[in-house]
Amino acid sequence: MEPVTHFLTGACMSRAGFNRKTAYATLTMVLAAEAADLDVLWAIKGPIAALQHHRGITHTFFATPVVAAATVGFVYLLSRWRGPSGQPKISRSKFPVRWGYLFWLALLAALSHILLDYTTAYGIRMFAPFDWRWYSWDIVFIIEPLMLLALIAGLTFPWLFALINEEIGALSRGPRGRAGAIFALVCLVVLWSYRDYQHRRALNAMSALLYQGAVPTKIAAYPYWITPFRWHGVVETESFFQTVPVNSLVPAVDERSEAQTYYKPEETPVMQVAKASHFGCVFLDWAVFPITQTEQLAGDFKGYLVRFQDLRFEYPERRGSGLLGGWVLVAPNLQVQEEGTKSQRPPIDSNP
Repeated sequence: MEPVTHFLTGACMSRAGFNRKTAYATLTMVLAAEAADLDVLWAIKGPIAALQHHRGITHTFFATPVVAAATVGFVYLLSRWRGPSGQPKISRSKFPVRWGYLFWLALLAALSHILLDYTTAYGIRMFAPFDWRWYSWDIVFIIEPLMLLALIAGLTFPWLFALINEEIGALSRGPRGRAGAIFALVCLVVLWSYRDYQHRRALNAMSALLYQGAVPTKIAAYPYWITPFRWHGVVETESFFQTVPVNSLVPAVDERSEAQTYYKPEETPVMQVAKASHFGCVFLDWAVFPITQTEQLAGDFKGYLVRFQDLRFEYPERRGSGLLGGWVLVAPNLQVQEEGTKSQRPPIDSNP
């Protein structure tokens, strides 16, 4: 998920009652809920390194205790930062600091990050380094407005009710917002449950069909945001891939209006070289429905441009964008000249 959802989830988890046990609970859980995404720093080494390591070791059960400990350590350093009065600048809580308890809260928040990312189509390697396979639930879009709305409401409504209570002189018995936070978290679980139900209906509808007379060897359905009934279906057969719109409310598969067929290319020496390149290995390790397109180049450079794309992100309205794809430039002597992700334009590109 995008960072805002992680931050808000950590805040709601804390306000669900954990912030009544120790100081710094909310700060710790908010930071721990997003800390795993520090792996974006791999982008310093370039886009291919970013793709290779994103949702890597920091997103695993193995590293979760380390992420939690690092978060608590950071909060401890902040707690030692004192103002002119000698008091910690971030301390406003009526509760004592329980560092051991904060570690368990950070651990819980870090696990929420794994869960949220698992619900998306991008995938997560949660069992690494013992199992480097990608796992994904495929039920929630990367940005899910309904989740954001529920989390924001759970955090802001109690604040509005607190203003009303102050107007009428009601007494406060502790940190506010517990009921709202719990309600927001319950909304997330309800949303996941309903999305999962619709996802299964979409998969069942897809599995009941033949595609151009061929039996599918693999099927998947990927979500759109907001609506739980619209899915981007991807089918693989022995000789081709096909993307199809799926309506899980009916349920039905539309094989006509927006369906697109991608025939599997012949395995050539050029393609083998491209797949064995650094980018090719990284991409194929991550992709679920990978397909390549080889273009012979003319002009000053005599060689081949091999493009990679993953059809799970080739939604009809973004078809041809090659989102999260990449390319490898192969010379006539079958040597890799250059390689890069979609964010890097090939130095020789007849199809920008």
